[in-house]
Amino acid sequence: MDFNYTPEQEEFRRTLRGFLERTKSEVFGRNDDLNAGTDRDDRWQRLLEYHRRLYDAGYVALHWPKEWGGGGAGIVEQAIYQDEALRLGLPIYGANTLAIDRIGPTLIFLGTDEQRERYLRKMLTAEEIWCQGYSEPNAGSDLAGLQTRAEIQGDYFVVNGQKIWTSLAQRAHMQVLLVRTDPKAPKHMGISYLLVDMKSPGITVRPLRQITGGAEFNEVFYDNVKVPLKNLVGEINKGWQVSIATLMYERASGGTRHPVQKSVEDLIGLSRRVQFQGVTAAQHPYVRQKLAQFAIEAECLRLIRYRGLTNQLKKRIPGPETSYGKLHATELNLRVQMFADEMLGPFHQLRSGSSAAVEGGRWLGRFLTARGMTIAAGSSEIQHNIIGERVLKLPKG
Repeated sequence: MDFNYTPEQEEFRRTLRGFLERTKSEVFGRNDDLNAGTDRDDRWQRLLEYHRRLYDAGYVALHWPKEWGGGGAGIVEQAIYQDEALRLGLPIYGANTLAIDRIGPTLIFLGTDEQRERYLRKMLTAEEIWCQGYSEPNAGSDLAGLQTRAEIQGDYFVVNGQKIWTSLAQRAHMQVLLVRTDPKAPKHMGISYLLVDMKSPGITVRPLRQITGGAEFNEVFYDNVKVPLKNLVGEINKGWQVSIATLMYERASGGTRHPVQKSVEDLIGLSRRVQFQGVTAAQHPYVRQKLAQFAIEAECLRLIRYRGLTNQLKKRIPGPETSYGKLHATELNLRVQMFADEMLGPFHQLRSGSSAAVEGGRWLGRFLTARGMTIAAGSSEIQHNIIGERVLKLPKG
């Protein structure tokens, strides 16, 4: 692959960079921690404003086909956009990440024309925010063990059950929901993929308080919830294949949802301002070696993203190789945050509001979030299995 850019591509970068830097300053300000949660109303309103500006500028879904409102951009433009957004630590897809990086592409590939006409534009404008109803209390990493049921009654599916760890459920207008429609079928069969209005009678959302103090995740309960039959994506009882497509899109963007390069750059900047074993941390050979290793791995992650973009350009559904990016991004992010803890020592434990907290206590929040990111969207253990069995063709253990 040629990594040199044409004059036109460099001009695209300059224009984009100016827009993103200006927008970040105007919407978030200089001191906003872009890793903060979406459960705070003020933070959510800023995300919506940022999304509107992305949409108006034509950047919100560069990778979507133009016929469905996307940018229809080539692989190089997509790579430039991701690099620039991640450099600033900005969310790639604004406020509607779940819709734009995985649910929308799933509908473009597997949905009906009616579904695409009904939902795609409002995903792009963020008029409808989406969440994803996959995990259950007894079906997390073993997703196929889900027990939420849907029975056909007339023109509707009637849904009963529970989901958990549902990001953005408290903000969402719509949800993709995995349900069991044939309880007698083998575990990976008898599952269907539905599009559900979150304002439907019978849906209850309860936020879950996290160790960070935030409440971005939720548990969702379904009590005789009616879902029109036309909201089925794909064939009935064959929703597992549709759900896998969504998961592959999710894992393909795993490296872009975690701005590890920005975290590494922030850590390098931090090392110039704090002491470690009696000297400025950036001057200590142990710290310098660690930072160099992180920077190398972050650059490798950027190159891994290009492989995913290449598959999108060829109009392929992302395959099991996407697990590389997801695994690498979340595990590298965890090691970066753990080293920040080591470098800051006891000051790392101070939360926002403490007079001695370093950089407003944001490094503690990042540290507490990092472990969960190795579990979300398929745990690291699951990714190792996928890579071993489906990519390297190793025998099952």
